[in-house]
Amino acid sequence: MSVHQLHTLHHRSFDAMKFVYPVLSRRSGGISVGINLNPDKVCNFDCIYCQVNRRRQSQTRFVDMEELTQELREMLKLVATGKLYEMEPFHNTPPGLRHLKDISFSGDGEPTTYRNFDSIIDTCADVKRKAGLDNVKMVLITNASMFHRSHVERGLRILDANQGEIWAKLDAGTEGYYHLIERTPIPFRQILENITAAAKCRPLVIQSLWMRVNGAPPSATELAAYCERLQEILGAGGKLRLVQIYTVARPPAERSVAPLEDSEVDSIAHMVRKQVGVATKSFYGKSF
Repeated sequence: MSVHQLHTLHHRSFDAMKFVYPVLSRRSGGISVGINLNPDKVCNFDCIYCQVNRRRQSQTRFVDMEELTQELREMLKLVATGKLYEMEPFHNTPPGLRHLKDISFSGDGEPTTYRNFDSIIDTCADVKRKAGLDNVKMVLITNASMFHRSHVERGLRILDANQGEIWAKLDAGTEGYYHLIERTPIPFRQILENITAAAKCRPLVIQSLWMRVNGAPPSATELAAYCERLQEILGAGGKLRLVQIYTVARPPAERSVAPLEDSEVDSIAHMVRKQVGVATKSFYGKSF
């Protein structure tokens, strides 16, 4: 299995583990230990590019915090001792990528919908600290829909105190395109307000996935509107650390979705750098 293929494997389980899984992450640049707070596959978005099969019911429906914590301890030990690289498919991991880059909260749904979000962030930070991993980042991969909830705000502050980084999804510039891609009743304005409010408190990473839908890439009008939304966040006093421009790398939920060409991804990244004035990074796709 090639390194590129390893990047496309985002298994939601590892051996007998239910909540913790390792990933060779193309965006992290090394090993990311994922924590799945949505084993029931429930999400308040239904993105057309998501790879999670929500038609098939999961065997694990609820998060057992004690079991999750033990799995995290065991996974961090596997990475620290190098035993992870003795196992399939990680035995092919290049030496330069054999290091723990982050602990990420992602999985089969929106992690901030977990009702004890602040408690689990605090618990995982404690595990990280006791493992001597103070410098390892904790990454929240999120659609930003729940940032206005008090327990989520508390969780974000705990992240801030523990090398936290927030990767907030923004896949559109207009309300119409947002609903086409995300298929959610949550208003686009709420997402933008939540991202802006969070960005006023700490620098955010924006993650934007662009694709072909029914053969068509995003229009020039849509991309211009997207740049305007980023400018509005900055204009309101928000801080953006980085904008990740990427495309489909794993089999999507809908057959109408296909990846952009590498040059198209780079063109969008260039547009954002030029018009918005923030750092960008490109990540490329894979045809299926």
